[in-house]
Amino acid sequence: MQTILFLCTGNYYRSRFSEYYFNHLAMQKAFNWRADSRGLALERGHNNVGPISKYARQGLLSRNIQLPDNLRFPLSLTGEDLNKTHQVIAIDETEHRPLMQARFPDWENKIDYWCVHDIDQVIPDNALKQLENHIHDLISRL
Repeated sequence: MQTILFLCTGNYYRSRFSEYYFNHLAMQKAFNWRADSRGLALERGHNNVGPISKYARQGLLSRNIQLPDNLRFPLSLTGEDLNKTHQVIAIDETEHRPLMQARFPDWENKIDYWCVHDIDQVIPDNALKQLENHIHDLISRL
């Protein structure tokens, strides 16, 4: 089984949506890939309540993707996470490349970057649709 790792700032909204959406599609297609997700700066999520964003939850449920009862809370990225993953995607290059450069400089240019902004710049429905499109494109290329 190969793994893909989605990164965002808080591992609360965009990366969590991507993880569950990717895994849902991979399971439907009996695809030999599995996704996980991590955050680059969990300390910036001081307003995050619970294990996952209400926008990610609503977006997944509206796509008929059920979440497990025992949702984990956000996790910080570690070097071990990077070393055991086959592909890494940071959700927003303008936000996440500087964090990668500061915290994991050896990995900054080894990962892929998308351009899906957080809720301060893009309404959640639009951001989730962008992620959905990126994930469909990604699956078609794997």
